[in-house]
Parts: sequence; C-alpha cells; structure tokens
Amino acid sequence: MWKWEADNPKGVIVIVHGAAEHHGRYRWLIEMWRCEGYHVIMGDLPGHGTTSRSQRGHINSFDEYIETVEMWYKEAQRYELPIFLLGHSMGGLIVIRSLQEKQLSVKGVMLSSPWLALAEGLTPSRVLNSASKVLNHLFPSFRFSTGLNAEMVTRNKEVITFTKNDSLYVKKITVRWFREIIQAHALAFSNINKFPDIPVLFMQSGSDEVVDKTKGKEWFDLSLLTDKTYKEWPGLYHELFNEPERDKVFEYAKRFVETQLELE
Repeated sequence: MWKWEADNPKGVIVIVHGAAEHHGRYRWLIEMWRCEGYHVIMGDLPGHGTTSRSQRGHINSFDEYIETVEMWYKEAQRYELPIFLLGHSMGGLIVIRSLQEKQLSVKGVMLSSPWLALAEGLTPSRVLNSASKVLNHLFPSFRFSTGLNAEMVTRNKEVITFTKNDSLYVKKITVRWFREIIQAHALAFSNINKFPDIPVLFMQSGSDEVVDKTKGKEWFDLSLLTDKTYKEWPGLYHELFNEPERDKVFEYAKRFVETQLELE
C-alpha cells in the first residue's frame, strides 16, 4: 500500500485496480487527484503487481480482496477526511462486494467499467466452464491465459506500449481465481440489497471488449440507491482513465466528488 498526500486536502481517494494490472499503471490518475487536493491511497491487490511473484494471478478466496480494501479504507480513516472509493473493472466488482460485506463509511463511490460479467468474446465455452469447476477442486493452481491484450483495453498508444513492456502485468490466471470471480459476480447481484445507500457514479465505456456492459447496466438499474448516476462514454475502450479522452473522464469524476463535498 502507498500514500500520495496533497496540500490542503479535501478528501481521500482509495483506488482499487483491475485484473492483471497494478498501481503503477495509475500514476497519471493518482497525480491528477493529488493536484486537485485529495490524498490518494492505493496498493497492489493480492496476486498482482509486487505482492507475490510466485502466486501471481492467484487467490484462494475473493475475501482476500475484500480484506485488502478494508485495510486500505482503515488507513484512509486516519486522515479524518471524507473518503471516496474508486474501482476500475475487477476493482469495481471488489468495491461492490466490499461494501456489501463490510461497514465502510464512505462519502461516495466511483465505478469505472466494473466487471460484473465478461464480454462475449472472453466468455469461456460451456466445456471450459465445466472443466474449470472440476479443476478448481483437483488442481486449483492450474493456469491459463487471461485472453487480454493491450489493444483491447485502450486506444492510448503510450499506455499500450507501457503495457506490452510491463513485467508486472499478469498474463495468466489460475482456475481458483477464475471460479472465485464467477462466484463474486453472482453475489454482487444476489446481495444487491446489502449495498449501502450511498452516492454512486457508474461510468461505462461504450466500446468495451472486456466486460459485458449490459450486465453492468442491469446491476445499476436494480440497485436501490437514492443518488446514482450512470454515464456511458461512446467510443471509449475499457480503461476510461487511460483513454485519449481521459481528461474529460477525470473532470466528470471530479465533479461527482465535489458535488458530494458541497452537500456536507
């Protein structure tokens, strides 16, 4: 876990990254929040980045992610400032499940292309899905390719080049990791009424080849929230905060945060 502190801070942003990536891919976003007067807390999730090279792409339980976010949240509490959670892709799923299972008093939540189901092109066949259930019991550490590539997630050439040369980017995941994610998808929907009534900004990329945006919209529509905003960005790829239009995306997110602070 790392902390980036701002001068005269107005709040704290806790960022939760997506599958395969790590905090180093968020340098631009971290600095943008810091320069706008927000402390930022972020780390590498279990099995990602610098946390464990031998167990990269693996978890024993999705609860490991939830417990990690709770730890980051408790660190954010030390500042005694309003706290906002920002989760991208799998990070969005983790934020949803964390808020369903833990008592985290936050001022607002930003979800960036949250992963509530895989896009059709990445969805495993019925045979592979069935096989993964068996392997999860017999050989949970069995690894297979994520199926992701840099061109799928962004149109930003600089980020594409960085990703292709990133030794920390996860290229293979285990069967156990995959089954835990599938279960988390189901729980995000079945426990939707456990999600607290806090302001939510749900931002979805319009041209997403990674997540099924229709399932994300379904979750958003089913959620019983007093203050919720859905924003789709036409033509943008999965990683909204890495796209060529990321300044506009950031400004939209910043306005959401500022609006919540004005309501205090």
